[in-house]
Amino acid sequence: MKTIGVLTSGGDSQGMNAAVYATVRYGIDHGMDVYGIYDGYKGLIAGKVRKMTAKDVDGIIHRGGTVLGTSRCPEMKTDEGRQAAADTLKKYGIEGLVVIGGDGSFQGAKVLTTLYGVKTIGIPGTIDNDLAYTDFTLGFDTAVTVVVDSIKMLRDTMACNDRSCVVEVMGRRCGDIAVYGGLAAGAEVIMTPEDPCPIDEAVAVLKRNAAAGKYDNIIVVAEGVAHADEVREKILARMPEINIRSMVLGHIQRGGDTTFRDRLLGIRMGAHAVECLANDKTNRVIGIHGDKVFDEDIVEALAKKKIFNEDIYHLANDLVRY
Repeated sequence: MKTIGVLTSGGDSQGMNAAVYATVRYGIDHGMDVYGIYDGYKGLIAGKVRKMTAKDVDGIIHRGGTVLGTSRCPEMKTDEGRQAAADTLKKYGIEGLVVIGGDGSFQGAKVLTTLYGVKTIGIPGTIDNDLAYTDFTLGFDTAVTVVVDSIKMLRDTMACNDRSCVVEVMGRRCGDIAVYGGLAAGAEVIMTPEDPCPIDEAVAVLKRNAAAGKYDNIIVVAEGVAHADEVREKILARMPEINIRSMVLGHIQRGGDTTFRDRLLGIRMGAHAVECLANDKTNRVIGIHGDKVFDEDIVEALAKKKIFNEDIYHLANDLVRY
């Protein structure tokens, strides 16, 4: 295989740039022409394609976001959009495509392989860590680090005012950011879709802490459970004497310098994706189990159901009670 392309799609996540860096440099090192496709599938449909050099990816490993840009692209669900995407790949002679994104992005890759014979390899780029086939996805480690750092700063001001705070974090229907971040930050209550913790039980924790003279509680709630304001109002309805605020961390969880774990994971996955294409593999996704990077059939990977890490959840329950 002589010519490959790389794009980032869907929600941006830290580590995408490290994967782009490795895909470009490793591809060039293996004698390939590597094309960057800008703005995800929208850019592919529109023909926003440029041949990359090693210099183009210098100094990007640590950066959050993606230098290629990204987008959500409903046009890839239409015959016209898919055909336009395939036509662009044909125009530039791109035989293999590395797609960095989540499950929706992988569905687009699968279509290109199934309908047009394009060799595709997927790299999991999403802070949510909601893909069942891999232990971790690109951006998750950095997002959790942002949550932990944010709660540390928030607790500084909450403590001196005897104030509690409900902190809403991202993750869609997956509670990994909430449970890993809440546990590492020493939260008093953690609410996840997998273990939502009834309000009455959360209030019992807050009342017990108040009786012991502790008022600066952090309640971490995953966005898939409820909004922070909603949780705050329900707590106030049952415990009107509490001094409590709410905060949505929002998109800062996708920003900031990429942690070394996400950098190394992105580099390893990008290199593995190129190796897959060099060996004429297709319709595969890259993942990690333990410390081993692997590739798996995309259909089998996407068919798996996410199972939460019972050890982490049990530990969180033991330490923060909920």
